[in-house]
Amino acid sequence: MKKLLAVAAISFLPFSNAMADQDIGCGLGTMIFEGKSGLASKVLGATTNGTSGNQTFGITFGTLGCSADGEITSREKLAMFIDGNMDNLARDIAKGEGETLATLSEVWGIQAEDQAAFSNLAQANFSEVFTSGDVNSQDVLTNLNALIAQDAALATYTLS
Repeated sequence: MKKLLAVAAISFLPFSNAMADQDIGCGLGTMIFEGKSGLASKVLGATTNGTSGNQTFGITFGTLGCSADGEITSREKLAMFIDGNMDNLARDIAKGEGETLATLSEVWGIQAEDQAAFSNLAQANFSEVFTSGDVNSQDVLTNLNALIAQDAALATYTLS
């Protein structure tokens, strides 16, 4: 069994970390659907990444476009949260309130006294946050961060 794992690990060594899809992470699904776009490819890639422990294997051995030495940053946590909650977040931002929007502000690190201002800013600029129907989580994060950076009361929460 150890030989089988070693052979599998060695066979995937040529794949670099640069291949990991920022929306769905690293793993076999990312490699299979590399270069493909659209919701179906992202969903199938993420599902494949999450099955059979291949992402865990990739992270452990630094294969399948994964890195074992990476550190999850605030930006990555936010992107993962947004990616997993995109529809609910869009609905909540449109309303200017809701559990998903409140959770996003907490994950972002926005203090309780500034959360209403964050919600209002996001709602007032909905079309700047969700620029199209196929916007991805990285774009939503970048757009929100740009809005926060321009707001005098919230600028201290700007991600670097």
